Amino acid sequence: MFFQKKREVLLIDSSRLPKHIAIVMDGNGRWAAKRALPKKAGHKAGAEAFERLITDAKEIGIEHITVYAFSTENWRRSEEEVAAIMDLMRYYLKNSFQRFLKDNVRMHIIGDISRLDEDIQEQIREVEEKSKAKDGMTVHIALNYGGRDELRRGITQIAEKVAIGELSPQEITEEIIAAQLDTAGVPDPELVIRTSGEERISNFLLWQIAYSEFYFTDVLWPDFGKKDLEEAIYYYQNRERRFGGR
Repeated sequence: MFFQKKREVLLIDSSRLPKHIAIVMDGNGRWAAKRALPKKAGHKAGAEAFERLITDAKEIGIEHITVYAFSTENWRRSEEEVAAIMDLMRYYLKNSFQRFLKDNVRMHIIGDISRLDEDIQEQIREVEEKSKAKDGMTVHIALNYGGRDELRRGITQIAEKVAIGELSPQEITEEIIAAQLDTAGVPDPELVIRTSGEERISNFLLWQIAYSEFYFTDVLWPDFGKKDLEEAIYYYQNRERRFGGR
């Protein structure tokens, strides 16, 4: 469902915040095109918006944020655009993510990182190791991530356990499936935000968003700010969540 509210003072109930917000950060290319800039400029502006988001979400009191940074389908983009995105990832892993650590933020990468360049993989392992003891907000970054691929990898792990007799097919529960996913131990997102006016899931957290509320906004990702985040939370807090009960 689409929701766009006029700008006004919103009263967010701090006692009913979603614990976990997932965001499809869409619109970097269109943001750049509107300004006659190359796509890499849009991705840079989008990365800066991501950095602001972490600060804003932490101030509001959100416990988990998951952002869709690079999907398994994004490899189909031009080599130049993919290279620019990877260079931005290198920069942020080396610089901005280190600042997040000082703010007690835990960094967690989801997705199959084995296809990424080895230096990026090493930076990811370093950031995750340094931040694993942090107990503030957790930021989950989906890199080379696809919901179907995540399920495939999880099902493969379960099948291997069945093959060696560690698990029987009758013992496979939703909890066992969830435990094999990249988000094992993480609460499912109550709120999913997608920017730029698109209204699609795009292979994002297919298992985890079964009962999420969806908020779509025309705002392009590089322009997304704290006010936009507050509007999404306000929308969420005014939804009646029934979980199929009635």
